[in-house]
Order: sequence, then C-alpha cells, then structure tokens
Amino acid sequence: MLTKKQIELLRFINERLKEDGVPPSFDEMKDALDLRSKSGIHRLIMALEERGFIRRLPNRARALEVIKLPEASTPSSSRGTGRFSPSVIEGNLGRVRPPSPADDHASHGVMIPVMGRIAAGTPISAIQSRSHTIAMPPEFLGTGDHYALEVRGDSMIEAGILDSDTVIIRKQDTAETGDIVVALIDDEEATLKRLRRRGASIALEAANPAYETRIFGPDRVRIQGRLVSLVRKY
Repeated sequence: MLTKKQIELLRFINERLKEDGVPPSFDEMKDALDLRSKSGIHRLIMALEERGFIRRLPNRARALEVIKLPEASTPSSSRGTGRFSPSVIEGNLGRVRPPSPADDHASHGVMIPVMGRIAAGTPISAIQSRSHTIAMPPEFLGTGDHYALEVRGDSMIEAGILDSDTVIIRKQDTAETGDIVVALIDDEEATLKRLRRRGASIALEAANPAYETRIFGPDRVRIQGRLVSLVRKY
C-alpha cells in the first residue's frame, strides 16, 4: 500500500516522462508535491523503489524508470507501459534503442531526418543539413512534424540527456516554461536547454551545476522545437 504522497510523486514522474521523455528534476518534484526540501523527495523515491514501482538506472544522473502504477501494475519484464513494443522501447523513459529493420517493419516506423548536431554544453555551430534518417514508432511521436539531432556535450546530464544521445524534436516556435527546447541564439548558435521565462527575458537553463544559466532578451532567442524523446546507443 502506497501513501498519498508516494502515489502523487509516482503519477507526477510518470506524466512528465510521457510528456517530455525525461524525468522531472528534484526541485520540480518538490514543488509539485509542495514539500519544503528535496530530502523528502529522496525518501519517497527510495520507498517507491523498495516497493518495485520505479527503478533508478545506474550511471545516469537522476534517470528514473516507472515499472508499474498502482491502478494497473505492469510486469517489470515488459519494461514499459504496454503502449509500445518492448523490443523497441526501453522502459517508460522516452528512450529508444536504434531500431533494426525487423523492428521498423513491426512498428511501422516513421522515418525522422537527423539534421546534424546540437550543443548541450559549449556552443557549436547552428543546426546543420540533413545527414540521414532514423525510424521511430508513430505512437512515440504524437502529432506534428519532427526531426532529430545528435547531442554533443554534458550540460543536460541531470535531465537524463547524455553526450552522443539523439534527441527527437517536435517542430514548434513556442514553448512553455520548463520545456526542454532547441533554442537558436542570435540566428547563429543552436543549443539544447530548459527554457525559463523571467519577466521579459528568456533563461536557457542547463541540467548540470557546472554550467551557468544564460539569460537573453526575447528578440535574441528563437524556439526551433521541443524535446519529445531520445534515442540512445547501447
């Protein structure tokens, strides 16, 4: 039997994984549950892990996997929500291994163009031209047009985004505070960061304490898309 707070946290993590493809930060969990400190979140996560509802993935900063929900438990052997083929989807984290031709045929994969590299750390050049395509299950994308970018850098590791991951981006020119976005700065530098609105300014926030938050006027930043999932090479 889970407590009310444990259920609230489990559902919040699950919803954020489905919406963003990455788990919420400890600060976001603390605010969502109206707790005063992150130590309470640590205790709730440990309790959920001990009861088999979530799994913390090794060697990945703050990476969480929801194994089951109280209403309808999902067997850990399937490692998913039941909406996706377990041969394609690695759990409920919004992470997909590169599909094989057999996977593509089975899931009727949508071909997503890979448009070069994106910085998650020190600046690199803006989005490049299309290089190749990858197949994604359509259920994993939702509506809209999508493209993919290869991540270079480590500034988003606490959001579960690592160097050499491939992020799947939904094309859109608007975003909400807290979204992880592709932002084009001064029409020349593309970066992957969490967007925060601070009055009339836009803050691009890293998920690594080694990097500072960068703040710009609204006329200097253009949103190029929003993160919906990522592919990791195993």
